[in-house]
Amino acid sequence: MRGSMRERRPGVWELIVQLPREPTRVRAGQLSRTVRGTKREAQRALAGLIGEVSAGKVTSTATPLGELLARWLEHVSEQLSPTTVREYRRLVRTMIDPDLGTLPLRRVTTQRIDAYYASLTRERGLSPASIRHIHAVLRGALGQAVRWGWISSNAAVSASPPKLRRREITPPPMHSTRALLEAADEHAAEFGALLRVLVATGARRGEACGLRWSDVDLSASTVTIRRSVASVVGGTVVKETKTHSARRIAIDASTLQTLVRHRERMEGLARTCGLSFNPDGFVFTSSADGSQPWHPDTISNGFRRLCQRVGLDGVRLHDLRHLHATQLLAAGVPVRTVSGRLGHANAATTLNVYAHFLEASDRQAADVIASLLENPAEVDQQVDRVRPR
Repeated sequence: MRGSMRERRPGVWELIVQLPREPTRVRAGQLSRTVRGTKREAQRALAGLIGEVSAGKVTSTATPLGELLARWLEHVSEQLSPTTVREYRRLVRTMIDPDLGTLPLRRVTTQRIDAYYASLTRERGLSPASIRHIHAVLRGALGQAVRWGWISSNAAVSASPPKLRRREITPPPMHSTRALLEAADEHAAEFGALLRVLVATGARRGEACGLRWSDVDLSASTVTIRRSVASVVGGTVVKETKTHSARRIAIDASTLQTLVRHRERMEGLARTCGLSFNPDGFVFTSSADGSQPWHPDTISNGFRRLCQRVGLDGVRLHDLRHLHATQLLAAGVPVRTVSGRLGHANAATTLNVYAHFLEASDRQAADVIASLLENPAEVDQQVDRVRPR
């Protein structure tokens, strides 16, 4: 690989490296970089630049965006969750690459990106959420290009994707949820048990799929969320939870009995198949030996069909998690406790998502104070009775 240098003015050197022609380029390009220092220092910088180019760490601004996206996806595939990687690959394959893949990096400007977002809204009718997912891909890839030294700045940082319209949280009423659980039990007891666990714990669908019997303490009436099952091309993969931490959740007596009956069914299935029950097998499994978890997409599809049968169109599986949270908050359970059960990174996340549901609790608190002020003598007597002696 050839390189050259020339002194633009005293102490300022321009380094030029000839790039090899790649299939995505019509002709070979060149990379230039300006450095300051002595001639010897410039020679060392040139040698280093040639080495970086040879190793594929540096490329020209003539490189197509599609090439960057391919290399970036390869780079982050081990850092992001399988579900996120799958979604990013889909967006690159179906949207970004066909539209912008041949665009040289030097022409990927903030103005060009904003125009692209506008066209996605105007011509394709994409939702703000979908466009913001595309924005996350472009911002991540261009940011990596800056760190690799391919470009000097990230044009997506200053871009303006459409503001996200927060989806209104509308969990199903409790009476409808009860009917849903009863219908699931009648249709398939195993599926009914899983839905019961989701309602009783607020777990995400992947977390419920990732439960093993060793995570269920029947004597203490608790389940411990340690892992999650994600959907990937060709199957599933078991991974850490979203917050990379485990959490123990207490369950009610009825949910406990549901799990006891479910375990008895799984033990019977194992015996019928001539197998020993696996005490560390998946609780919700597609195999008699408990080695394979249920596929998260299968659960979502089954839930959708179940809702249609009972007339609850529009209810999502994730709404059961919202139901768990909102019912606890409405009952006055502390936000920190609810946050811990949901597996949020901190209570602030819970407050941000469910703030409007806390307004009713705040009004109840005001009414409580009002009633106390109206009967101060009775309140003082109650305080005296509970005050430590």
